[in-house]
Amino acid sequence: MSKLCPQPSQPDNPNRPNTKRTGERSEAAFLYQASQRRFAICKPWGDSERYDFILDNRPQPTVHLFRIQIKCTDSLRADAYETRATYESGHRHIPYTKRDIDFIAAHVIPLNIWYIIPVGVCTPQPMLRFYPHRNAKKMRLEKYREAWGLLDPPLPNPPLTIHSCIDPDDPEEVYPESGDPEPMA
Repeated sequence: MSKLCPQPSQPDNPNRPNTKRTGERSEAAFLYQASQRRFAICKPWGDSERYDFILDNRPQPTVHLFRIQIKCTDSLRADAYETRATYESGHRHIPYTKRDIDFIAAHVIPLNIWYIIPVGVCTPQPMLRFYPHRNAKKMRLEKYREAWGLLDPPLPNPPLTIHSCIDPDDPEEVYPESGDPEPMA
C-alpha cells in the first residue's frame, strides 16, 4: 500500500451512496451539457477553489468568464429535491457569495434536470429546494430550470425596432430622392 495514496480505513457501505462519487458524476454530466452548448470549459487544479468550473461563453469582442459551482441531489425530502448553496468550513455551512462564485448549477439526478441559478439568488436563502415533479411554476427556483441562457453572451447591440405610420390627413409626402415635399395627387 502506498503512503501517497492511503486506502480508506473502512470499506464503503454498499447501502449508502458515496456522495463524492455522486458529485463527480454530476460534474461529468455538466461537462457534457456545457460542451454541447459550445462553451469553453476550464477545470481548476485541485479541490481548493470554491468553484468547480470556469465557463467562457466566447462573445466578441469582450470575454465573459463564469465561475460555476456544481451541486446535486438525488432523493426527495418532504416532497422536494434539496441541496445547499454552501461550503463547509470547520463544522459550519457558509453560504456562497458573489466573491466566491457566479452561478450554482444544481443537478436533479433522477430527472436529469439542471437549474442554473445566479449566486445572488441563493445567498439570502441557501437551502435550495426543487419541485420539478410538481406543477410548481411559481416556486422560487423554477424560473431557473434549464436556464442555460443566463450563461449566453449578451448581444453586443440589441436589434432596433422601427415603427412608422402615415398620417392620412397630411396632404404632403417627402420623397427621399429630393427631400422636397410635393403635394399628393
